[in-house]
Amino acid sequence: MILKQLKLNSIIDNIITNCYIIVDEETKEAMVIDPAGEVDKIIELLEIMNAKLKYIYLTHCHGDHIGGVEELKKKKGGKILIHSDDYDGLKNPDINLTGLLSKEQIIIEADSRVNDEDILHIGNLEFKVIHTPGHTKGGSSLYCEEEKMLFSGDTLFKGMWGRTDLPTSNFEDIIKSITTKLLVFPDDTIVYPGHGMSTKISEEEPIYYNLMPGED
Repeated sequence: MILKQLKLNSIIDNIITNCYIIVDEETKEAMVIDPAGEVDKIIELLEIMNAKLKYIYLTHCHGDHIGGVEELKKKKGGKILIHSDDYDGLKNPDINLTGLLSKEQIIIEADSRVNDEDILHIGNLEFKVIHTPGHTKGGSSLYCEEEKMLFSGDTLFKGMWGRTDLPTSNFEDIIKSITTKLLVFPDDTIVYPGHGMSTKISEEEPIYYNLMPGED
């Protein structure tokens, strides 16, 4: 696997978003996760690696993660994927926040909807979709067991969880998503979040112990 991380200026002022480019070394198939903007930087890396874009994967529908989607698809192809529960939000500027926080309202029609435990293949690489609601109702993460990598979107950050004061968000849901769906992965799993620095599952577990329901 080739993994490249770009910290991109999003269309929402002062928000830097992590965009990830994943390429299978043998087949050169590629997936771009959360193209927030600055599409020329994404395309430059894809072309340097001679990569063929298969999927544009959106961890959720917010504007700071989707600003470069349409331009990237127009120039490099690829199917736009998002969880079923965020499919409508992607087309609604009030839910994707571009109607509130951006000069440019975005309405995107995804090519396909994914659901919990769906499997995506990029060449020989396999990724499992993990539905992780809370930041949005259709938030999702991608897990690659072979490489011990988790792409968590805005569900799990280093030392923190995503905001839950936005349309369709819910605090109880995000804590449940983290504790029951993400912290179950091996301790040495590397977490690549939507913003900020990467971390490991082992480093995040202690933060949530006091938030987990006690045993009878």
